[in-house]
Amino acid sequence: MNDVKQLTINAIRVLSAEAIQKANSGHPGMPLGAAPIGYAAFTNMTFNPKNTAFDNRDRFVLSAGHASMLDYSLYYLFGFGLTKDDIMNFRQLGSRTAGHPEYKVCPGVETSTGPLGQGVANAVGMAIAENYLAAKFNKEGFPIVDHYTIALCGDGCMQEGIENEAASLAGSLKLGKLIVLYDDNDITIEGSTDITFNEDVGKRHEALGWQVIKVKDANDVAAINRAIKKAKAEKEKPSLIIIKSTIGYGSLLAGKASCHGAPLGEEGVAALKKNLGWDYAPFEVPEEVFKHCKKFALKGRRAEKAWKEMFKEYEKQYPELAKEYNEWKKNNYKDLASIDELWQFEKDDASSGYSSTVLNKLAKYVPNLIGGSADLAPANKSNMKSRGDFLPDDKTGSNMHFGIREHAMAAIANGMYLHGGLMPYCATFAVFSDYMKNAMRMSAIMEIPVTYILTHDSIGVGEDGPTHQPIEQLAGLRAMPNLKVYRPADGRETTAAWIGALTGKEPSCLFLSRQTLPMLEGTGKDAFKGGYILRDSAKKTPDVIIIATGSEVSLAVNAREELLKDGIDARVVSMPCMEEFEKQSEKYKESVIPSSVRARVAVEAGATLSWYKYVGLDGKIVGIDTFGASAPAKKLFEKFGFTVDAVVNAAKEVCGK
Repeated sequence: MNDVKQLTINAIRVLSAEAIQKANSGHPGMPLGAAPIGYAAFTNMTFNPKNTAFDNRDRFVLSAGHASMLDYSLYYLFGFGLTKDDIMNFRQLGSRTAGHPEYKVCPGVETSTGPLGQGVANAVGMAIAENYLAAKFNKEGFPIVDHYTIALCGDGCMQEGIENEAASLAGSLKLGKLIVLYDDNDITIEGSTDITFNEDVGKRHEALGWQVIKVKDANDVAAINRAIKKAKAEKEKPSLIIIKSTIGYGSLLAGKASCHGAPLGEEGVAALKKNLGWDYAPFEVPEEVFKHCKKFALKGRRAEKAWKEMFKEYEKQYPELAKEYNEWKKNNYKDLASIDELWQFEKDDASSGYSSTVLNKLAKYVPNLIGGSADLAPANKSNMKSRGDFLPDDKTGSNMHFGIREHAMAAIANGMYLHGGLMPYCATFAVFSDYMKNAMRMSAIMEIPVTYILTHDSIGVGEDGPTHQPIEQLAGLRAMPNLKVYRPADGRETTAAWIGALTGKEPSCLFLSRQTLPMLEGTGKDAFKGGYILRDSAKKTPDVIIIATGSEVSLAVNAREELLKDGIDARVVSMPCMEEFEKQSEKYKESVIPSSVRARVAVEAGATLSWYKYVGLDGKIVGIDTFGASAPAKKLFEKFGFTVDAVVNAAKEVCGK
């Protein structure tokens, strides 16, 4: 190998070990063993470090996020704007070099990775986005969208179920421009993978429809280069390149689990440098390494310049497509609320049905909307009827079929958004959001506006029984920072939920019913505030405030009418989204739920946990803190106390009448 190449690889190794040692925290094993893999990946990619958002760049995802110093060393050496101080401040408060790669924090990082396997699924989403956008915008002689997605993973990613889910879909969809580099070092935290992991990963992926290429030695960069070239030549099958490496290569702990997740120690770092022939001061890198890496950066800058010149000609020949391409990149849909059609409904429906109506109208106004369900589209009504399907041999449709793969589906949707140019959504039953929770959490951490349609929102699911009836899910999702949870009461509130989801800066969940909910007088754009007065009291100060969501709002309205007969003046507040309500001014919140009125009742067919902040010590919650049962929905609502009488009695109790 050329000396400067080896010098660069050793620079990656030493920088990683030194940063981890200085932080006294981190995972040196994989950066030491996989340094040649990272080097080969970057020298075979197209990117411009001076413009990390270059549209047609290759995407790189470090799925094994614990090896973050491998990422940071590469970004530093290849000129992405990281400094020596950034490397030296690894894992410190406020540093751009966090413990695991973080989107929007470190330049060049395409997605936040931490939970193993998520990155592979994100990469599948990015590859889907590339395929779809290419099918939409590319014309002969104008490959506007033409790049690869390369993910680097380890044994841990390969053991997680999400990787198999994502790989299965990638093979089925023939995502030929997806390349996964597998750092196969046979070691995890507890020791040799022989303890728990004896499968033939290559044969598994071949069975899933992948091209599998093997490299015997990670230090053979030429062999890795040939493998990547072969992967790029395969146009239909995604490629898995299995590369045998030694964890902790060059250190005294090489091949041992003890170097997976702990610093090498001062003596260990010194021994590593001696073994590698590295005779430089701490965190010092010879200038020839930076000059070498700069060549690849300049190559990327030339590629971007050529792409921009091509796009100028594309604009001349295909002006409408070019305009649409630029609009898709912006994802600016702030004017949706002014479209009257979105607020109109012909009949009462389940909120999942209202959602379907809104979604199919939105398909006309949000052209880059793309999504689908985990094999439940007929039930959760997530299909766009005017759009075709995204299929292995026809990538022009925007209705996705994710298969029964909830965990991967959510992470793939994240990757689709992160790629750029698309507004993705995905759908399943609300109770199965538990399967998606980690990927939803990653959406929230990254603050990316993926929309999650979660239907069959309560015991109203009925005969399917407690395994399919969400109880704690609403409270659990509301506890997640940066996630908006909508539970709309009717069609217009569902419209507000959809528009809020598509125009917000964070992910959103639409919790939607199976049973029919009536259209209610007074609903509409006030729902954007998250909570508002739907039925006010006759007096300035109400005797009692009833707060409800979703299917229980009409219950609260009916209870108010009964209370009026007994001379009790009630205000009904619809609270479709607590998160949006909390964003409002204190003055507004006080006007809706005045602190002077302590007689409050919350009504929701879910766990009571998230309601105490609104009802206080003197209020009551009509909720459910047990699992449901198998029976018709109407019988279940009666059994578990979701009736007008139950709400009336609770209101009377809290106001002492």
